[in-house]
Amino acid sequence: MNVLLLAVIWRGVAVPLLYELLPHGGGSHTEIRHTLMDDALCLLCAADIRVLYADREFVGYDWIQGLACRGIPICVRLRSDTLMDDWTAKDWLSRLQTGTAGLLVEDTVVYGQPMNVVLTHTRDGESLIIASNAGAVTTIQTRYRRRFLIECLFRALKSKGFQLEGTHMTLHDHVERLLCLLTLTYTWCVLVGVTLDCPKKAHGRRAWSVVKMGLRELVRSFSRESARLCDLIDLLMPSQTNSPESVGY
Repeated sequence: MNVLLLAVIWRGVAVPLLYELLPHGGGSHTEIRHTLMDDALCLLCAADIRVLYADREFVGYDWIQGLACRGIPICVRLRSDTLMDDWTAKDWLSRLQTGTAGLLVEDTVVYGQPMNVVLTHTRDGESLIIASNAGAVTTIQTRYRRRFLIECLFRALKSKGFQLEGTHMTLHDHVERLLCLLTLTYTWCVLVGVTLDCPKKAHGRRAWSVVKMGLRELVRSFSRESARLCDLIDLLMPSQTNSPESVGY
């Protein structure tokens, strides 16, 4: 059972916004993706969307053109057989000189849209091709790294957190309700976790994720004998700020 999920990036954490259970195995179809984006545009304006990050599954002429018609910019990883003008991305990569970190191609046509493309190789030797019609070409690779936050979200919902894959439910209605409950719980953990100080490791990253920090605090709060309802309700309230905050989609 697969789920198509759209998340927002808030304070460095991916938070679920909308999801759709797929009625089939494998990847999502273009029609379902556009339906999900239309639902999202009922909640926010296209002008509010800075960029939509997506992996290699989310490509195709109709999909990219549909996003362009809706005014939604994208930063997406391409497959090596994707056409860039008249050449494939693999052909472009073959022009990469030995010792060169990467290749920058500006204003090339990808799926009918002018895009800037970064082509390089990962440490494992795998092709890494990222295209975007938003922002400078020199920052594409750095910005695309934010897409990994949704992998952290999946990990928190599944193997490293709420163990969603352990459910024996198979009916879509039941799984939808379960996902809704987990989304509320996950978001509660995020709201609590972002208010807590977390120690840093030697490389400067957090020792624990925001979600794990929030979950631990909630568990401790519920287990206290002196816990009062008002104290638990306070944990639901995000910290107040006088200035608007940026949210990435």
